[in-house]
Amino acid sequence: MPYKILFMGTPEFSVPILKKLYLKHKIIGVITQPPKKKSRGQKLLKSPVHLEAEKLKIPIRHPNSLHNNAELDYIKNAEINFVVVVAYGQIIPDSFLNIKDLIFLNIHASLLPRWRGAAPIQRSLMEMDTETGISIMKIIPKLDAGPFMLQEKISINEGDNFSLLSKKLSETGANLIVDALSLFKKNEVNFINQDEKNVTYAKKINKREAKINWNKPAKKIIAEINGLHPFPGAWFEHKGNRIKIIEAEKTENTGREGEVLSDDLIIGCKEKSIKIKLIQKEGKKILKTSNFISGYEIKKGEILS
Repeated sequence: MPYKILFMGTPEFSVPILKKLYLKHKIIGVITQPPKKKSRGQKLLKSPVHLEAEKLKIPIRHPNSLHNNAELDYIKNAEINFVVVVAYGQIIPDSFLNIKDLIFLNIHASLLPRWRGAAPIQRSLMEMDTETGISIMKIIPKLDAGPFMLQEKISINEGDNFSLLSKKLSETGANLIVDALSLFKKNEVNFINQDEKNVTYAKKINKREAKINWNKPAKKIIAEINGLHPFPGAWFEHKGNRIKIIEAEKTENTGREGEVLSDDLIIGCKEKSIKIKLIQKEGKKILKTSNFISGYEIKKGEILS
């Protein structure tokens, strides 16, 4: 018999998990972040989860805040077995977590206790981890500190960026939450406390981090390019223009930090260099480097900021 589930999530990462649960269980409602204006004067944009819930004809709520009696009463009175939370975007209030006989399960995109916090996928890439994974955990008041019942590892491959790794982790999370719920049916659930000695935190990405510091090894710069794609995107400044590097590879060329070593945009780093493969001038399309330099000049020998 399927469980009755309230789903809380917002970004594209959450959508495959919602769709998988919809096929296996009864989703009685979705709570997501409210629609936002893309820019001044434009219409409101609904979250990816909001749009998917509309397609599936699931009732939707999008409160500005969870800290009100209306939302608390809604959950208290809903006839549900679980609340499944996937990148919702707000901290779940203690009053919700204290509802009797209701378990809040979180699908977290890391192998806890590594990378608690808001940006686990980005940080795993930027710190050059070789593996990451999904943790199915019980939510408690302390951020991402609850015990986990299941984990699944995946390798981080060369060339993975945030977009690619997110898709793989989302698919893994969709399958793992179904496995987790089946363990409840079998009464085979075992929650494991996290080892506090091994905790690391994945703090929210600050846009200032996205400016490339050429005084780093090439492999570290590439890791940051991958981790920051597509948003906010790793960038450098050239003659007042902000230029994003979308994709790059390490080369053995050497030169001064930030020096343009070739006409096809090999750039010197603290160790080795990077060759830019895909590039984007602010407000313009992403281009292959060969196409970009045919219409924008960056001279060999220049030192990039």
